Amino acid sequence: MTKYPDIESYYAAIPEPGRTTLLKVRATIRSIVPPESTEGFYYSMPAFHYHGGLVAIAAFKDHCSLFPLGSSAIEQFREELKGYQVSKGTIHFPLDKPLPAPLIKKIVKARVAQNELRAKLKSKPPAARRSPGR
Repeated sequence: MTKYPDIESYYAAIPEPGRTTLLKVRATIRSIVPPESTEGFYYSMPAFHYHGGLVAIAAFKDHCSLFPLGSSAIEQFREELKGYQVSKGTIHFPLDKPLPAPLIKKIVKARVAQNELRAKLKSKPPAARRSPGR
């Protein structure tokens, strides 16, 4: 995998039509993530972080991918993802056609909620995490 000095260099290196498609996906993600989220790299792919990894995106030779950084979001939206090649951790879509913005927003919102819940549970003392009756 090529290492890029910054996110903008990654996008600049993507040939068209993948660059435009991925930039549209990025804009959709940016419109929905909490203001305190950050953008960086995850395994050399652009990714958004908020209480841990949220989603990553990448362009490849013959497709683009959205990585929800957890299989639960893919399972949650399995019906809406029909027509796309999906695996346990990635959603492939054409180089020239981004995923629908409403679907991206649903996936990102689900990941934000998952990460917020995980962060909330981590912040509680161990005794508070135990279920009643234990």
